Amino acid sequence: MDGLEGKHAELSIDKPERLRRIAHALSSPVRLQIMEALGKRSMNVGELSDMLDVPMSTTALAVKTLEEAGVIISEAQPGARGSMKLCSRRLDTIAINLVPEDKQRGSILTLQMPIGGYSLAEGIRPTCGLAGIQTNIGDMDDTSVFYSPDRFAAQLLWFKQGALEYRFAAAHMDAMELEWLEISFEACSEAPMYRDPWKSDIAVAVNGRRLGVWTCPCDCGGRHGKLTPEWWSDLSTQFGFFKTWRVTDEGSYLDNVRISDVTLDDLRLDAWPYIAVRISVPEDALNVGGINLFGEHFGDYPQPIMMRLGYHLHVGGNSKS
Repeated sequence: MDGLEGKHAELSIDKPERLRRIAHALSSPVRLQIMEALGKRSMNVGELSDMLDVPMSTTALAVKTLEEAGVIISEAQPGARGSMKLCSRRLDTIAINLVPEDKQRGSILTLQMPIGGYSLAEGIRPTCGLAGIQTNIGDMDDTSVFYSPDRFAAQLLWFKQGALEYRFAAAHMDAMELEWLEISFEACSEAPMYRDPWKSDIAVAVNGRRLGVWTCPCDCGGRHGKLTPEWWSDLSTQFGFFKTWRVTDEGSYLDNVRISDVTLDDLRLDAWPYIAVRISVPEDALNVGGINLFGEHFGDYPQPIMMRLGYHLHVGGNSKS
């Protein structure tokens, strides 16, 4: 399947056959129950049949439909009576673009930033810390570790309150006419160990203009994150929510829901040689529940902080991006 990044799929009305195939696969209550069950662990057809209390033949047909649509994958597993299909979820998130491509002018520039690649760390309060692929970075609840050069190796970071600012350099901005700006990352609240519910107000600002605040419902745990290293304790935070912030000429949106009137013009993207993205649990937060921020090797989603810019070139413009 094209349009895949990790376990995320981008669907478009310009590819209606693929869109219809996946929509059909997810239109059945039984198939949705299978998708929910596979979110917990891989299972074979017999286990799914027993869990859902439906006939084996019905389960096998549902698995075949989901597999053909590309939303799950199956592999043969030796069993007592021959082989049995072991099923796993191929996709965790799906985005659907209903705007025809011929109405979307121009190109997309994608920029990535490691979670430890921030330029500023302000007002960091414990609990806090950084973790890499193999071990913790520095001591937990020591705020000085946020200023260590070792921070660039972080794959998980957390703090109770404070802010991090990431500065993205976008070359040839003068040759571009931006249509939208998008920021995405995986995050959740920060509690001792993990906890549900545990609300936290997480704000995102670009070039000093706050786009809005997302109230995260919990600090996620209870199962191991799909990408979380084995050395990381099962009693600690494991994964987060994948959130996408988008700014257009009409306003700002969080996961396609309008959250503020801040527009591209308000961001003054031509005023600095970088685009500053600030992620914080701010001082004016009603719910001071901290934040966990995940890199591409922790949590459930294999990406660091990502910025995407939709643009077209000015007439006579030139871009090497």
